[in-house]
Amino acid sequence: MLQAWALEGIPEITAGADLVAVIADAAAGGLASGDILVVTSKIVSKAEGRIIAADDREDAITAETVRLVASRVTPNGSTTRIVQNPLGIVSAAAGVDASNTPQGTVLLLPIDPDASARALATGLRALLGVEVGVIVSDTLGRAWREGQTDSAIGAGGVQVFEDLRGQLDAEGRPLAVTMPCVADEIAAAAELVKGKTARLPVAVVRGRADLVGAIDLPGARSIVRALENDMFRLGADEAYAEGFAAGAASVRARP
Repeated sequence: MLQAWALEGIPEITAGADLVAVIADAAAGGLASGDILVVTSKIVSKAEGRIIAADDREDAITAETVRLVASRVTPNGSTTRIVQNPLGIVSAAAGVDASNTPQGTVLLLPIDPDASARALATGLRALLGVEVGVIVSDTLGRAWREGQTDSAIGAGGVQVFEDLRGQLDAEGRPLAVTMPCVADEIAAAAELVKGKTARLPVAVVRGRADLVGAIDLPGARSIVRALENDMFRLGADEAYAEGFAAGAASVRARP
């Protein structure tokens, strides 16, 4: 049976905070081997000092942008940018967050969420004597679907995929491409108990101890699809403009 609950009593996190100690105190001895903790990236960023002064969030987004995927002007006149950030993640606003931060500041994502997750998992295992996994989560939109859901951007000591390729389905047919991203599924399940406004940044998911293992298991970076395999690397308008420009250049180059 899968269970999920949020840890209460976690205070406002500031730069330099010992998240291992904070989480251990909030758990109050209630963790068991096989549990997976889902930690909102916001508190990891705060603890790691990834908060910067930025009166203009757009400048911070630009600084965190590796590749522009799509850009649209909204009805209220603002611009929404879908970009790839230094972690390889494609998302709105490069993960730059201006919510729940002091006026005039923004939060950037952790520099290496996998390393952050592994450090948390290692620290909690050593302190509490239980083999837990850690997922660092962030809220992402989904292509083709409205709304957002939490996804894994960092993982330590937990499998991010459940590879079923080569196994048989219920009718005895071989599975060729089935590889559920269980880290994303667990992150989304944890968000159901953490919520967005309840100030509950850490949740425990119990019931998938089979996914917990060595600290150095492949992290969430392995979830990011390589650019050469991305069938949707540009927005529709951007792809049209690129193709039109290439066609026009080809015509001009003809003798």
